[in-house]
Amino acid sequence: MPASAKTASAPSVKPATAAPITTPVEWRRLGAAAGGLLVSPEVMVKKLACLSLIRGWRDNNGAMTDCSRTHRAFSVGAPRVLVVEDSETIREMVGEALADVGYHTDTRCDGTELEDALDGVRPDLVVLDVMLPGRDGFALIDVIREWGDIGIVLITARDGLPDRLRGLDGGADDYVVKPFELAELVSRVGAVLRRRGRLPQVVQVGDLMLDVGAGVAARDGHRLDLTATELRLLDFLVQQRGRIVSAAQILNAVWGYDAYDPNLVQVHVSGLRRKLEAHGPRILHTVRGIGYRLQPLHS
Repeated sequence: MPASAKTASAPSVKPATAAPITTPVEWRRLGAAAGGLLVSPEVMVKKLACLSLIRGWRDNNGAMTDCSRTHRAFSVGAPRVLVVEDSETIREMVGEALADVGYHTDTRCDGTELEDALDGVRPDLVVLDVMLPGRDGFALIDVIREWGDIGIVLITARDGLPDRLRGLDGGADDYVVKPFELAELVSRVGAVLRRRGRLPQVVQVGDLMLDVGAGVAARDGHRLDLTATELRLLDFLVQQRGRIVSAAQILNAVWGYDAYDPNLVQVHVSGLRRKLEAHGPRILHTVRGIGYRLQPLHS
């Protein structure tokens, strides 16, 4: 019988009265209150508002349990990602974020559920919490590896160097420390899948085509003359398409900076936007006071 999942209590957020949250420090404080997730204010409000609906969306027959979930149907070739996390709040938000960018996504709450899922789901990658009830994530790395060449991204509040080395030396591909940003986790999952050859080389979104490996981007059949930085920026925005990302998130993903330097981001976003709009209408939008969103046109 699967262990019962611990449910993280979500903060009470009132969209109509909540004060604007505009700084990375405030995002971090709110994210920590929500169980270790750093997201933009708009995304946080929407996610928390939807949690009651998400919890009611269950399939309790077969291998599915009260702490497992299959998100939605995708194209046959989409990578399969399994999220193993005992906090219901984090499990649901991470699963939704990964599903939003096109992955087949299932969720489980502990090691027993993980083993039951490996045969049926056959994931390309597992997002694995370290501090699980029963066997912890470090012990489960070997279980996952016995099933095949599966990517592993660990998530944990244990940020000490010995723990990070233990996870990476034990066979994990990457290690994300709580509290974390959803955008960063999605980007890291994509990077691991790409390194393992589990992602299509060419990403086609509306009239936009991107092949990061070949360093080629095109819009409406016209090749875009992008710098290396603009290519990395476009790659990150394509991964996060349809989602609002802050300047701080872009800085961290594209440049690896922790400091908040919105001017650097604004300059490169403006340059990329001009090149995109040379061959079609605007798809890279500024969301005032929050960040940027790539909203491709659908053919």
